[in-house]
Amino acid sequence: MVDSVQALIELAIAEDLAGGEDITSNATIPENQNSVAEFVNRVPGVIAGIDVAVQVLTYLGINDVTRLVNDGDKVPAGTRLLTARGNTRKLLLAERTALNFLTHLSGIATLTSEWVAAVSHTTCQIRDTRKTTPGWRLLEKAAVRAGGGRNHRLSLSDAALVKDNHIVAAAGVLPAFEKVRAAQPGVSIEVEVDNLEQLREVLVGKPDLILLDNMSPELCAEAVSIVNGAVKLEASGGITLSSAAAYAESGVDYLAIGAITHSAKALDIGLDLRMEN
Repeated sequence: MVDSVQALIELAIAEDLAGGEDITSNATIPENQNSVAEFVNRVPGVIAGIDVAVQVLTYLGINDVTRLVNDGDKVPAGTRLLTARGNTRKLLLAERTALNFLTHLSGIATLTSEWVAAVSHTTCQIRDTRKTTPGWRLLEKAAVRAGGGRNHRLSLSDAALVKDNHIVAAAGVLPAFEKVRAAQPGVSIEVEVDNLEQLREVLVGKPDLILLDNMSPELCAEAVSIVNGAVKLEASGGITLSSAAAYAESGVDYLAIGAITHSAKALDIGLDLRMEN
């Protein structure tokens, strides 16, 4: 993941400079001036992206960096997360890119932790989806883990997920499953079903996991009864934070929640700069 993150960092800094220079900092700050930068969260939350922020600073030549928290730490407002000492111009060049990573990933971790808390009285687990920012998938899925969630597949080649369009193309849910099983006998296969009839049909093929798409908590409970432990069940679609507990209480094993990556609000984190004596 280090190489892919490095590429994102280099792209972000190049985008910020747009082939030029930081004209404001270069005009107002002496070339050899040093400062201390402190990254501080303005609101409580779960932190993720600390290592990426450090990597941004290091890329720009700031090597005196102290981590004060770790990914997955739940912190109150006003916590110093990271301290960096070095050239003031370089610190300010790193500021926005480091904060973009840190605020976005901490927002995902914080939102994930809220979903995890909502179902914590059950054995149900919160899982992410492939609804991630292009290029950021590994980082966003790491942030989900920092918030206490679990990862679904990282890519289309990790595992098979037979969805509605595959079912249409294969002329049925069981034929679609059987085609994948024949082509990839050693791969984990999850099958999406829209109703209990499809559930019963594909159950005879013994998939590894069945995804209950856009079903109510009551239908999910019926599905749990039908399956009777033969395969694991995942609910997805139309689930909100307020309804998460009802879905978890239905007995399903997982809730697939795209919102924890695609709709997480950035955590408010700022950089406070002070001059070195």
